[in-house]
Amino acid sequence: MAKMLLDDTDQKLLSRLQTGLPLTGKPYAALGSELGIDQGQVIHRIEELKAKGIVRQISPVLDARKLGYQSTLVAMKVADKHLKEAERLIREHPGVSHGYERDHDFNIWVTLAIPPATEMAIALKQLTNSVKAEAAFTLPAVKLFKIRAYFAMDGEAQSEADTTASSQSPLPQEVELSAIDKAIINVLQEDLPLVSSPFTPLAEQTGMDLDDFLAGCQSLRQRGVMRRYAAAVNHRRAGFKANAMTCWVAPPERVDAVGRKLALLREVSHCYERRTNPLWRYNLFAMIHGHSRNVCQEIVDEISRETALMDYVLLYSTKEFKKTRIKYLV
Repeated sequence: MAKMLLDDTDQKLLSRLQTGLPLTGKPYAALGSELGIDQGQVIHRIEELKAKGIVRQISPVLDARKLGYQSTLVAMKVADKHLKEAERLIREHPGVSHGYERDHDFNIWVTLAIPPATEMAIALKQLTNSVKAEAAFTLPAVKLFKIRAYFAMDGEAQSEADTTASSQSPLPQEVELSAIDKAIINVLQEDLPLVSSPFTPLAEQTGMDLDDFLAGCQSLRQRGVMRRYAAAVNHRRAGFKANAMTCWVAPPERVDAVGRKLALLREVSHCYERRTNPLWRYNLFAMIHGHSRNVCQEIVDEISRETALMDYVLLYSTKEFKKTRIKYLV
C-alpha cells in the first residue's frame, strides 16, 4: 500500500502532482514553497516516486477531440495463443493509450485515438487484423459525464469531474489552433525534466521566450485544450489494486440521471454513455477503482440497488500491458 511506502510529505506531494503542476518558470520551487521544503527535496522526492513506479510521467493531459483526433474504446476477442504477440503489437501502436486484458470472452480492451485525416474503420481493421482478433467492435462515446482520476493518499480514490464535461452538452469539438498553439503542443508532451527550470528548453525549441511560452500554456489550459498539466500515477502502485470496468444497460430516459450520480462517486474516474452494437448492449460505462475486487463489487451492488439497474457486467483488468499518454502531432 502506498501509505506504507510514503511519508506525509511524499503523500502531499503526490496528491499535489495529480491536481496539476504550476505552469511557472520554476514549478518545483513553487511546489516546495507550498509544502514547506526546498526545490532540491521536491526533485529528489519525485525521482523516488518514479523509481518506485508510482509516478509514470509528468506531462499535459490533452483533449483529443479538441485537437481533431477521433477516439474510441475497442474490444477484441483474441485467442490465448495470439495474446503475447497481440500485446506486443498494441504496446507499439502509437494511437493506443491504454491496453488491458480483462476477464471476459472479449478479453482485450484498448483506447484508440487516430488523427483527423484517418478513417476509423480502416484504422480498426488494421489493428484487429494485426492482432488476429476473432471478433471486435468499437464503443464510441456518446456523452461524457466524468473523466479524471485523483488517487488520494489517505486511502481513497477521489475523482474530479472534468470542467468541460456536462450531461447537457455534446462531446468536445475540434478547436482552431494557432501556429503558436501547435508549436507549444508539439514540444510540451514529453515527460517534464527534473531540473530547476524545466520549461526553459521547451520554450527555446519553439523560439519563444519563457514568459510567452508559459502564457501560451495557460491559454491552452483555459480553453480546455489542455485539461491539466499533471502526474500520471500507477494506481496499482498507489495501493488501488482492483480496476473494474462496469457496464450497465440503462434506459435512454435514465442515462443522464444515473450518469450524473456515478460521476459524483469518489471511486469512479471515468463515466461515459457509449454507443451499443449487436455484440454489446451495455450503454453506460464507469471505471471503478478500489483496494480489492470485493470493494469494487460492494460499490457496484450499492449503485445497482440505488438506481434499480440490475443488468450489468463487471470486467476486471487481469493484466495492464499499456498505459501512457498519446503524443498528438498537430
